[in-house]
Amino acid sequence: MNVAKLAPRVAGVLALAGCLYAALPAGLLRGYDVAGFGQLPVLEGGRVKPIDSIARNSLLVIRGQQTFRYQGKAVGPDEWLLDVMFAPDVADDHPIFVINDPDVLGFIDIQQTADRYYSFKTLEPHIADIEKQAELARSIDPKQRTRFQSAIANLFDRLYQYHRLRNTVQLARTPGLATEIANRAAPGAEQRLAALTELAVFRPLPPAAGQPPEAWLNVGEALTAAGAGPPDPSLLVWSRLAQAHAAKAPADFNTAVSELAAIARAQSPAAAGQVSAEVVFNRAQPFYAGMIIYVLALICVFASWVWKPTILQPTAFALLVAGSVVHTAGLISRVILQGRPPVTNLYSSAVFVGWGAVILGIILERMYRRGYGTVVAAASGFASLIVAHHLASDGDTMEMMRAVLDSNFWLATHVVTITIGYSGTFLAGAIAIVWVVRRHFAKALDPATSKALASMTYGIICFALFFSFIGTVLGGIWADQSWGRFWGWDPKENGALLIVLWCAIILHARWGGYAKERGIMAMAIFGNVITSFSWFGVNMLGVGLHAYGFMDEAFWALAWFMVSQLVLVGFALLPPKFWRPAPAKAPEPEPAKA
Repeated sequence: MNVAKLAPRVAGVLALAGCLYAALPAGLLRGYDVAGFGQLPVLEGGRVKPIDSIARNSLLVIRGQQTFRYQGKAVGPDEWLLDVMFAPDVADDHPIFVINDPDVLGFIDIQQTADRYYSFKTLEPHIADIEKQAELARSIDPKQRTRFQSAIANLFDRLYQYHRLRNTVQLARTPGLATEIANRAAPGAEQRLAALTELAVFRPLPPAAGQPPEAWLNVGEALTAAGAGPPDPSLLVWSRLAQAHAAKAPADFNTAVSELAAIARAQSPAAAGQVSAEVVFNRAQPFYAGMIIYVLALICVFASWVWKPTILQPTAFALLVAGSVVHTAGLISRVILQGRPPVTNLYSSAVFVGWGAVILGIILERMYRRGYGTVVAAASGFASLIVAHHLASDGDTMEMMRAVLDSNFWLATHVVTITIGYSGTFLAGAIAIVWVVRRHFAKALDPATSKALASMTYGIICFALFFSFIGTVLGGIWADQSWGRFWGWDPKENGALLIVLWCAIILHARWGGYAKERGIMAMAIFGNVITSFSWFGVNMLGVGLHAYGFMDEAFWALAWFMVSQLVLVGFALLPPKFWRPAPAKAPEPEPAKA
């Protein structure tokens, strides 16, 4: 087998093997079964999930990362959560609170550090002042808050989340859960139990036999319900786990973890199986791995334009296919774990839009085999997963659906179909951007390639029009069933209609001869502006039945994206290579003398 055939296969296999390796369970951490602790099921946010998900989501919200380094070693999410709950004096030293706003640092009189991460111990003396300013900020509409007010409110929310985690299983800086169990009937215990009940982030005690599946209890609720009687058996095991962690006794800790896992399997077998699958999903991080593979595909295809195209171009396509396999596996895993359609919130829509663009790009590359399908697919997949990565900073991306969205078949088909339409319009815009860049920067223009790009754009716009129109109609059917009217000129509905109309305008302009190749490409790029506004922009208006929250940070990202697309539209309309000076004319020969 020659190198041209072997290299793509090796690259694709290695990419998939790396993803599988990341999903393997970790061994003992200094003798502690931290991975087993992370697999323990708990109830939080209306669904059963592993403690590993609680740890990852909490650390992502507080620090913006799922792992961090402290004193030269990497600290994982489960290890961090163990310290927060059972060794707060250790966890309080971890620099996990990021503060980027200089006014916030000036307000609490803390010197700015190089990495802008601060520990709870550093911020603890200023919590009262931070809380007071956060209360003032909350009295103001989020759209009207200053940068300082938004930053101080966000900082307090993260401090309060950390405070709740410290007091979920046992109250911080107390003798511990075993003492709480022994003294639950003593004077003053009611106040402590009320604090444990109110502050608990999750419920770690599974329902007893005969109780409904959702009847999980937190520590405060279980102690209050037990009264002077025997406590829940799980409570005693949790107390031994806390004692073993404090005493640095890994064998006792591992025994307690095994006992808690056995209790969960016996009392809630379905939940125990589901959380094991979610832990594997968490470790694999398929969408993050997909981003890396898409970047490698882009690097290979760019390199193929200047060196070894017969080897690197197929290798880039093989990496793109490998990335799509990982991307698809992540989507299917989310569907299975949630028991819901692939699109349930903004995060999942970003993941799905990128997936749709990648699949369409793979089809285009198989049809035309010029490398441009690989470029637009890998770039679209990477860009959408970057958007999803930033949206994940809000916490659990598999949270329970809103009641208005958790309804029927028409909603599921509507959101999936219209999101496929988003994929098509963005892919058409990406192909048009490639056409513009090539037109202005390529040394020589191949008419056949230009015609191929134009054909790709036309075909994808037809595809996008079909799915956008069908998705809009399905949305109307769902709205008629849920809200009693097919169409109400809601901002989100108007945005969906704009996409349909714009795609139709592009096609009619082409059919009627009103726009040639250059005009169609400019219109396709402007389609990115319309689609991004329909997808994200209307959510920021804060009005209508589809407005689920104002995102001031995303506003500026969206604004800059729109500006960049308008600049590209301008480039599309300019003459090719307009900045290059015209070649000097040869001097005219002097007339011959008579």
